[in-house]
Amino acid sequence: MWTYQHANFCVRQIPVLRDNYIYIIEDCHSSIVLVVDPTTAETVIEACDTLKIQPTHILNTHHHWDHTDGNENLVKAYQCRVIGNQADASRVPSISQPIVAGKTCELGSLSIQTIDVPGHTLGHIAFLIDDALFCGDTLFGAGCGRLFEGSHAQMWQSLQHLAALDSHTKVYCAHEYTLANLDFAHSVDSLNKDLEQRILQDTAKRQQQQPTIPSTIALEKKTNPFLRPLNTSFCHHYNLNNKKKVDAFHVFKDLRERKDQW
Repeated sequence: MWTYQHANFCVRQIPVLRDNYIYIIEDCHSSIVLVVDPTTAETVIEACDTLKIQPTHILNTHHHWDHTDGNENLVKAYQCRVIGNQADASRVPSISQPIVAGKTCELGSLSIQTIDVPGHTLGHIAFLIDDALFCGDTLFGAGCGRLFEGSHAQMWQSLQHLAALDSHTKVYCAHEYTLANLDFAHSVDSLNKDLEQRILQDTAKRQQQQPTIPSTIALEKKTNPFLRPLNTSFCHHYNLNNKKKVDAFHVFKDLRERKDQW
């Protein structure tokens, strides 16, 4: 478990399964404790016992089992409330506080903004708390989620919404996929010096069994191939090599399709 201190809250990062991350958020000014995308209840209960805290709410970014399987047992153990997208209410287990994507929820001293980010699934949302983004399977370290339900156009729009956040925003995604994503990134953006530096730094972190997450919006915009189409010079270079239509969306679409076969 790793700990990250923000101005008004603390984030605990817990690795589970092969590459998932669960996040526990503790409000510094109230008894509010949030659990983001609990893959399993047991891991959360063990961490909370150690920390001597009790979850009050669960935040679910989307309905996939590896983000919601702990819901039911955590509700039984702590009587916590489950917050998820109202549009996805029938698919999020034990949901008790559906929220309209785009709305803000006030809990304790925390102001939790929801962001509609369809693409990976149609009902996917992200949670923004001050300078911390909990984005599930939409934006990854040097990558983005597969399109299981949404379209390329939806995912591209979602990524642009996240890229427009403050550059210092910490990106807490739900999986440790960064090194594999960087391998693909280098294959399509080999002249990127920022990317070369990130590969060295993140490889060293993993060799020391440290997480590469959180990253930042600034870092993702410089090194994530699925945000690089926002850079005109990248699009120009990419399209010269691949003879594709020169516009950001078609570059993104081509990259996502290539990554699907990687």
